[in-house]
Amino acid sequence: NARSAAVRSDAPGSDNFYRVAIVGAGSLKGKEVAEVLSDRNFPSIDVKLLDDEESLGQLEAVGDEVTFIQKVDAEQFQNIDFTFFTSSREATKRSWKIARDAGSAIIDLSYALEDEPDAQVRSPWVERQLGQGLTMELQPGPAVAAHPAAVVLALLILRAHKVAPVRQAVATIFEPVSEHGQKGMDELHEQTVNLLSFQQLPKGVFDAQVAFNMLSRYGEHAVSTLATVEGRIVKHYRRIAPEATLPSLLLVQAPIFHGHAFAVHLSFGQNADLEALSKGMAGDHVKVVQMADDAPTNVAVAGQPDIQVSVLADGNDPNSCWLWAAADNFRISAVTGVECAETMAASRPRGKIQ
Repeated sequence: NARSAAVRSDAPGSDNFYRVAIVGAGSLKGKEVAEVLSDRNFPSIDVKLLDDEESLGQLEAVGDEVTFIQKVDAEQFQNIDFTFFTSSREATKRSWKIARDAGSAIIDLSYALEDEPDAQVRSPWVERQLGQGLTMELQPGPAVAAHPAAVVLALLILRAHKVAPVRQAVATIFEPVSEHGQKGMDELHEQTVNLLSFQQLPKGVFDAQVAFNMLSRYGEHAVSTLATVEGRIVKHYRRIAPEATLPSLLLVQAPIFHGHAFAVHLSFGQNADLEALSKGMAGDHVKVVQMADDAPTNVAVAGQPDIQVSVLADGNDPNSCWLWAAADNFRISAVTGVECAETMAASRPRGKIQ
């Protein structure tokens, strides 16, 4: 019999609560998902923390409960309703089908499943902006949480377009090292300390000097490339907002630990009304900051669920404007993933499918 990933009708407390697993629970992104589940009061009766050997036995807080990280194996996915993959791409590929076959819905924050035939790249924020409704699915494919930079750009450009048609968009995205997890954070920290003490630089992640530096590409032995990430942002943007103006992108590695920053240039077919654009940007998930106040910064958005943005004049073109924006990359990823689970829970029947 086909099985629904919703709660089984014979499970304790199944009328109102779900069983959840986080694979990669020891990662920065995994910890963020656990925190967002608690902050949003996701109706879970149990949250199981799973990871590889490196994090086994590590204690983590989930809401008011303290639990330890367990090993990923097939038994752990029995009776699990939603599995969040915040692990490495390789770890996700190893175990996602085991979780799916055990009856769990899959929410992928590792991007490993973005090209699976039945996967859907999603941003509930953008879906609501576009007025898209929920669809009933008995056994949906994996939900891939859209890249946070794609979510930010899509939401801002769609809102600007409602004020005046956007003819062209160009964006420079400043990438934080936390997108490479704890290893990226550690490498920037160690490079900074070693530079100040005239020591050799560790380059295991970026194969380049990141500290006190700006990069448009990594070294040839880096664990990934900026071009790959840039391509993913474009791919996810096209999937969540296929009709929106596609921005030209430049992704720059900045010497910052956390939070994306964006410089976005928008061109219109008419005079850019900065006041109207500011009002049009403001709303759910977006806080407009006047430049007379504190401008958006990656530090200011740490731990915040909203995008911060300022609308600036283009002194050389009255038909254009600049957006200066910042957003917490992990918080937006985690909220995107948890909201995907919330919509999947709301749009699907409960109990066993006969």
